[in-house]
Amino acid sequence: MNGSSVLRLVEFLAGLLVVWVVLRDLFVGVIVPRPARGRLRPSNLIIRWSWRAWRWIGDRSGDVATREGRLGAFAPMALILLLVVWVLGLGLGYGLILYSIREQLNPVPNFGSVLYFSGVSMLTIGYGDIVPVAPAARIIALIEGATGLGVVAVVISLLFSLYGSFQRREVLIITLDALAGAPPSGVVFLENSLHYGMMDHLEETFDEWKLWAAEVLESHLAYPVLAYFRSSHDNESWISAIGGILDATVLLLSTVEEVPRGPAKLMYGVGSHLVEDLSWFFNFSHVHEVGIERFEFDQACDRLAEAGYTLADPEMAWTKFSELRAAYAVPLNEMARYWSIPPSLWIGDRSYLPHHLGAERHRDH
Repeated sequence: MNGSSVLRLVEFLAGLLVVWVVLRDLFVGVIVPRPARGRLRPSNLIIRWSWRAWRWIGDRSGDVATREGRLGAFAPMALILLLVVWVLGLGLGYGLILYSIREQLNPVPNFGSVLYFSGVSMLTIGYGDIVPVAPAARIIALIEGATGLGVVAVVISLLFSLYGSFQRREVLIITLDALAGAPPSGVVFLENSLHYGMMDHLEETFDEWKLWAAEVLESHLAYPVLAYFRSSHDNESWISAIGGILDATVLLLSTVEEVPRGPAKLMYGVGSHLVEDLSWFFNFSHVHEVGIERFEFDQACDRLAEAGYTLADPEMAWTKFSELRAAYAVPLNEMARYWSIPPSLWIGDRSYLPHHLGAERHRDH
């Protein structure tokens, strides 16, 4: 085998590898309804690297509205970027394959012209200025055209699925605003539940959030880009929402007495499962720490006692509270920092005072 033949073989195999990587990324990340794992995943690498750069740009703004607007634009733009990368990757891969058999094209093109022919074949434009004249080139051009149509169909279906999941996720978050404040707080949630005489409805509320947590876990593992979609309303986030509900369940299970604990226990199990699985997928920390100081817990107890709750012994309550909250506190805080969410009472950057004041004003009403 001479040098020219070896070079042709390398071009063919390189093109085949690029096409395989892109199609596998599409298949695993869009079609297969399972957690999308693997090192050769261009979509995962592109989203994570570009998010770090975009977050740095967004966090440079001192105006909260501008910052949220910038960060909120990332996920839709990331979808467009993924589509561009998939199309360009397939065009390059098929272009390399066609370039390895360029004598089967008329006129015989250079590499740039082969990439042009690959692009018009994928987009099914077909100007006819370059024509495949042998069986192998014709078959590859037909396969590439079918691939292009398939990619468009898959991306359209992905958009419908993503926005449907996003809307279902946001509905319950918006309703939580009225009960737990914005950003949501587990302490405010319990205060308002008693103040508005809604203790009998806690079972129904926790059941709704249990189903919400299960759906978010399933959808965000199957389509990780969903985690980058920010809530469209001020001071809201799916991370602070699940954190507020989990904090409420932990307070009920450890500190508050004379209340039914079964629904809270079930919600805690599903919610902590959500945090654990997502933290493993996104490679966050799994250190088991309570995440707050003792004086913050004591302040929460004072507020609950003032609201009218009967509380357990403080030392026993703190021990159990620490044990339960340690299961999710650290990874949830890392999620909050990674996605730069509006901070809430015990989640995220709690030195951001304007959000504290907003939550307090909501509670006072």
